[in-house]
Amino acid sequence: MECTDWFIDADTHITEPGDVWTSRLPRKFQDAAPRMIRTDDGVDVWQFGRKGRVIPVGATAVAGWPEPFPSIPKNLDECPPAAYDAKARLAYMDEIGAWAMALYPNIGGFGSETFLGLDDPELMLACVRAYNDWLIEWIAPDPRRFIPVMATPFWDVDAAVAEIHRCREIGHRAVLFTSAPQDFGMPLLGDPHWNPVWNAVQEVDLPISLHIGSGDFQDQLMNPARFAAHGIAPSIVSGSMSILLANAIQLMDVVMSGILPRNPGLRVVSVESGIGWLPFVKEALDHGFEYANVRTEKPEFAKRPSEYLREQVWACTFFEEFPLKHCLDEIGADRVLFETDYPHPICLYGDEVRQKIDAAFGALPPDTRHRVLFANAAELYGVSAPDGPWQGEAPDEVSQ
Repeated sequence: MECTDWFIDADTHITEPGDVWTSRLPRKFQDAAPRMIRTDDGVDVWQFGRKGRVIPVGATAVAGWPEPFPSIPKNLDECPPAAYDAKARLAYMDEIGAWAMALYPNIGGFGSETFLGLDDPELMLACVRAYNDWLIEWIAPDPRRFIPVMATPFWDVDAAVAEIHRCREIGHRAVLFTSAPQDFGMPLLGDPHWNPVWNAVQEVDLPISLHIGSGDFQDQLMNPARFAAHGIAPSIVSGSMSILLANAIQLMDVVMSGILPRNPGLRVVSVESGIGWLPFVKEALDHGFEYANVRTEKPEFAKRPSEYLREQVWACTFFEEFPLKHCLDEIGADRVLFETDYPHPICLYGDEVRQKIDAAFGALPPDTRHRVLFANAAELYGVSAPDGPWQGEAPDEVSQ
């Protein structure tokens, strides 16, 4: 069955333009501000921090790139306009039938960890605030159709709490948080250190996103020894998939540490991690929970771990077909979101989007299909109803 309705894309990224920080930070921070520079070879890179870390711009926007991996666009001029321009993004959304898109960062890191490289707490906070302000400006062409997800200065709990409240007021609809603070010398998520953050998120009634790769994952992707032994492309594939599975491990910590039992109003979104692992994790945790008699140490557990996962965790799917066809009842059709990960290397793009939707969702009952593809995200993020039915586009009209 062909799926012809609007959907909501629960995970996309913006390729930040070069003036995000240089145009917004106070003069005293200008010399140290993150900036995009073009090398003598015509390559655009982000220079981030006084230590000179550089991040290729093209690596964040390869959707539609005609050359095979590991080739990427050299500069912003070669990236698809929809990656960095809101009006072009809206046109692309109309073409593929995405009524709304959640917006995650690139350069600051999937949990804001890149800002730590600036080595100046005042500058780090100023950069997070500037990014959050810029994101609200970016969605101005049609705020109804974008879901801005705020960056969080997680290294400073008081500042994080203040920023969560501020961003709720200016229009952000979700909170991005690191899933592995221990990678940066901070307490694990289950430590009481983070309680003010959980309280703040519940006070503003926003979901909190744990995006894959928000810890220190460079060794998984950029490991010369693995490249030499296995090859570059195979290593990138296995490393990328291991990052997806890392979210499953991190969510086990979230549950078993007691964060969810102690915070019943907390809504956690596992972003870009897939959903196929959920039945196994739920069954495994319940088995271990009873074997270890966890309630004697954690009396806050009024229910089994699987029930907290079922009630308080949402997860995103994009390339999977099997779990949607065979495990959706066990996972919970009201806790699954659909995403494309546009415009990243393994994203669904152009014709692939509708092809995947048809392959994965076409046989589902219409009400279930609507719930996963639209209603769950609309309820979670407060997205308004579309103006009318999706009109569709001819496949050859999908642009970059």
